[in-house]
Amino acid sequence: MGLDNISITALITVRSTSSRLPGKCFLPFGQGSVLEHVINRAHHYGLDPVICTTQDGEDDRIAGLASRLGIRCFRGSRINKLQRWNDCCHEFGIEAFHSVDADDPFFCGDEVRRSFALLESGYDMIAPAPSSSSGGATVGYSLRAEIVEKACIGLHYETDTEMMWSYIERVPGIRKIILGEPLTAIIHARMTLDYPEDYVLLEAVRLIVGNLASREQIADVLERNPDLTEINAFRSSEWSENQRKKSL
Repeated sequence: MGLDNISITALITVRSTSSRLPGKCFLPFGQGSVLEHVINRAHHYGLDPVICTTQDGEDDRIAGLASRLGIRCFRGSRINKLQRWNDCCHEFGIEAFHSVDADDPFFCGDEVRRSFALLESGYDMIAPAPSSSSGGATVGYSLRAEIVEKACIGLHYETDTEMMWSYIERVPGIRKIILGEPLTAIIHARMTLDYPEDYVLLEAVRLIVGNLASREQIADVLERNPDLTEINAFRSSEWSENQRKKSL
């Protein structure tokens, strides 16, 4: 079955544990938790959400939430994200997917579709636009399951593949491209959830424009209220340094 004939699977990667902000996926975010919001936002954009979490006991609550909401859930390796994705794709017969990080509550479904359209044109991996990767948290990676499987060859089950792109890019002959910046609503503010200050900003935005606000609406709010971006701006350098260390 070709990619043109399947809906876009949103593989929501999530764990309960976090050293900087414990239990962040269960923080209140409107009528439910952050994770429930991410699931609802995926539905809002017509995506098919699949929870991808770990076998750790701490993540029983995530599996329970998925069951309660009738969402498919896969539980796999704790630190080998690539293997977890690979096993999930095998379990559910997924040929291609878009990675949605539960840390990015205001991801843009329109940009997900733009990314996936590029995947359909013949690529194996579509990386996020630069502004998204640097903290804007607009969009994740579109990936063919077969390229994830190839990246897992030779890796120990418990290899730490948090920086998964560095492993995928080693696959010989990979066809990859970086998604161009969106034509409108490029957000350079820090919109990912890692620190308490991030939660304060994201919750403030949600209170102003709601859970299902478009990126255009969010950009407008931040432009009209520039002080909001100062809430967590100082965390950006720390986050970038952590990302750099993880990729070594």
